[in-house]
Formats: sequence, structure tokens, C-alpha cells
Amino acid sequence: MVQRHFWLERIKQAWKQRTVIWLSGVRRAGKTYLCKSLPKIEYFDCELPGTRRMMEDPQSFLEDLRSRTIILDEIHRLNNPSETLKIAADHYPETRILATGSSTLGASSKFRDTLAGRKTELWLTPMILADIKDFNQTDLIHRFLHGGLPPFFLAKKLPDRDFQEWMDAYWAKDIQELFKLERRYSFLKFTELLMAQSGGIFEATRFAQPCEVSRGTISNYLSVLEATYVVHVVRPFSSHRPAEIISAPKVYAFDTGFMCYYRGWHDLRRDDLGILWEHFVLNEMQAHLQSRRILYWRDKRGHEVDFILTWRDDAPTVIECKWSVPEFDATNIQVFRRHYPKGNTFVVASDVNRSYSRSYGGITVRFVSLAALIDEIIKR
Repeated sequence: MVQRHFWLERIKQAWKQRTVIWLSGVRRAGKTYLCKSLPKIEYFDCELPGTRRMMEDPQSFLEDLRSRTIILDEIHRLNNPSETLKIAADHYPETRILATGSSTLGASSKFRDTLAGRKTELWLTPMILADIKDFNQTDLIHRFLHGGLPPFFLAKKLPDRDFQEWMDAYWAKDIQELFKLERRYSFLKFTELLMAQSGGIFEATRFAQPCEVSRGTISNYLSVLEATYVVHVVRPFSSHRPAEIISAPKVYAFDTGFMCYYRGWHDLRRDDLGILWEHFVLNEMQAHLQSRRILYWRDKRGHEVDFILTWRDDAPTVIECKWSVPEFDATNIQVFRRHYPKGNTFVVASDVNRSYSRSYGGITVRFVSLAALIDEIIKR
């Protein structure tokens, strides 16, 4: 069994904070596999009717397993999943619980309590650099095309059929059980269009007609996709200057494999690598920061910065993603830094082996590898 060391360590550290962990992430991201690789666990699959019957009395269930390490996989299948976790947190502090689900906690009406102050949340993203190393694979092009869901990544051939089967299961098991949406065609059409146009500026009205629904329904669909980690809404950074874009978000597909599938890419040209690298950098930052608080910047003249990180009372950190250093043009960063002169500025590129700095009109730009970028932002 492959040990995903980064995530196992995150679970270990999370249990030091609280005894209940909520492990979320899209289906087939590897939640079950990760749970089963933990030592000395009691594993329960809540999709099984027998397991759900066993847990109809949560207190008796937990009493029988006092002081154990319990895995509750797909806990959203229970009638009242938050009740079980609340009882565990409040009355069984010697029992460690790891519960998994495919959405943010509280995304559905099934979760009547968000367990504020009682649990630690951990988001299992598609595979990151550490995972690729654990799976003894170093080819980023393979990671881009196959994506970061472990079964898809490990497939020898492009798993085209698996992408569609995943989407069918996502509708049937996640959307219908958690949200009970109608109009399957409209929702899946919208999802496919977002995947194909991933990384672009989002305008709800552009999707209403092809999906045959109202603008309001499109906005609701986007919220559902975001709550289930299938897309990431990257909102604009702004201090409300007249020339800045302040309301239009960018939307990214959760995984490069799905993006390639819906764009019809089976072989990648060099021109395709930049946008895929941008997605991969975003995924890596989200995994390490465990946050979606990553922004972008754009002005009304079309100048754009890929990602902006902000910390309270700190100057904005700029991150530009380039597959290769020679592709970098300092113009956009120079325009941004005229408005916001303070803060670190990074260019993260796949061909940087050792970090170095260059000056562009008095602006110091640090060129880094992805691993070095993570070291820099995690230090904060």
C-alpha cells in the first residue's frame, strides 16, 4: 500500500488539535485509501445499510468503541451525521474520529450542526508534488493529462470512460443525495462548459441560454459545484480603485485531467502547458494552505496577475505562473506594483531549479520552483 506521507502527517497533526477530523474532497480523490492506510483503525462504510443500522443509536455505537480510532467513511449517508460527530466530540474525548465526505461541512441540510469548535477540517485535494513522489512518478505531463485522482493517474492509458463515469456518479451520489437538484442535463452541461473554459472570467449570463436555465439557477449551480470542490471560484483582489475589476471571479476546474478531457486534449502542445501549470500551482497552494482564500487581480485595461495572497495587515504577495521562465513578461506585475508597491513578488516556473532574483524597474522578482514557493508562503 502506497503511503501518502504528506496527508498522513496532516491527519496526525490534526488529531493533536481535536479528536474529530472532517476529511473532505471529491470522490475518488483517495479518502478511503488514505483512511485505510492509518494504523489500528475501526473502519465503517456508511454507504452500507448494515453500518447505518448499527449507528442508529450513536451513543451506544460510540460506547462500544471507546478509546478507539474510528473511520466513518461517507458519513453524509447517515440521517443525522452531525449528531454522531457532536456526541463523539463532547462525550468521548478519548476516541478519535475521522469522518469523510464529498462536500464542505454544512453544504447540505443533512448537516444540522457545523460542529464549530469541535472538529478540525482537512481537505484532500487532487495529487500534489509529494503524492507524485510517493507514487514514484515524476512526469508532470502525465499528471496534467490523467489528472490528480489516484486511479486515473495510475491508468496506463487515458481513462476517458472513467471521466464520464465519474461525472455520472457525481450527479447520482453527491448532487442528488446532498442537494436533490432537478434538471440533470442543465447542471451537467454547465459543469462541462466550466471545465472546458476553466481559468476564465465567469459571467453567469453567458451560461444561462446554452444550459436552458435562468441566471439565478446558474449562480446556484456554481455554489453547489464550489461546495463539492468540483470548481474553485477565485475572486478578484481590489481596494476598489476605479480601474480595477472588483466583482467578476475566475473559475477553475478542480482537476487538470477533467479540463483536458472536456477540451478534447489527448496530446499536449507547448501552448497548453501554461494554463495547466497554473491549475497545478493553484492545487498545490490549496493543499498546503488548506484554504481557498487565493485571489487574482485584473484591471480594466486587461493587465492581470495570476494569484494574490493576502494576510491580515500584510502587503499582498504576487504569484505569476509560467511553464518556462523565458515566457515571463514583467508588464503586468509592474502595473500592479505601481498601485501596491509593498509585498513579495514571485514567478513560479517548472524550469527553475534554484531560486534567484531579478529587478524590473525597481521591483524585485523572485524566480522559484513550485516546491520553493510553498516553502516561502508556508513560512508566513
